[in-house]
Amino acid sequence: MATEYANPTEYIQHHLKNLSIKVGDGGFWVLHVDTLVTSVIVGLFMCFAFWIATRRATAGVPGKWQAFVEIVLEFVDKQVKDAYHGSSRLVTPIAITLFCWILALNALKMIPADFIAIPMGQVSMAIAEALGAADPTKYNYWKPVPTADVSATLGMSFSVFILMIFFALRAKGLGGFIHELFTAPFGKWMFPANLLLNFVELLSKPISLAMRLFGNMYGGEIVFLLIWVLGSAGFAGAIAGGAFGLGWMLFHLLVIPLQAFIFMMLSIVYLSLMEEHH
Repeated sequence: MATEYANPTEYIQHHLKNLSIKVGDGGFWVLHVDTLVTSVIVGLFMCFAFWIATRRATAGVPGKWQAFVEIVLEFVDKQVKDAYHGSSRLVTPIAITLFCWILALNALKMIPADFIAIPMGQVSMAIAEALGAADPTKYNYWKPVPTADVSATLGMSFSVFILMIFFALRAKGLGGFIHELFTAPFGKWMFPANLLLNFVELLSKPISLAMRLFGNMYGGEIVFLLIWVLGSAGFAGAIAGGAFGLGWMLFHLLVIPLQAFIFMMLSIVYLSLMEEHH
């Protein structure tokens, strides 16, 4: 609970810090173990849930879970048909994966942070101690929501960026892709300006995609933690924290699917734009 920390600032800082492990001695790369483990577990759970739905699928009256999965698949498929104008059959599976995975990761925000961060931090510290770490308390961290970690959102957005390049090369070929970089939109005599503009445009898409999702989830996590701190400030604080917490939770019932939808839709649009000839 928030009262176990010296002050509210220490409590919030602890819950916003990742369980990090440096890769190599003095290396630049840092592995966020909590983000990686949580993302993989949620992804596997999502795949298992969809597998269960397919195994129990019936041609007659569907069950509740089958009906929910069918609604999600039909909804995403309709969005792809409306926004994507290419010929690839990969776009719908990509869109379904992005939407469902991000939705599931965002939904972890509805679980109070202490219910995940404290027990998982204790587990991490116990594992570090068992492995002979000099200071196991350095591993007493666990950030609950992976999409509140910019490394996770950047990883997903740059995966979309790689797909964008792949779709462009598939539709235009290497020569056509390079030709457009130098000649669009101002013609071949303005190739320096064209190259600079296209380079900035290409990089801005994955970066804006990542920062939009990260900013909304990180900001929401901070507000939840502030409300949790308020709830520990006596009886009046508990009443106020409960009221604000309920309101913020209801608001996030809209934010959580909306951010997953926006990420998915922009990814579809970017893939479609990369196949268009200019």
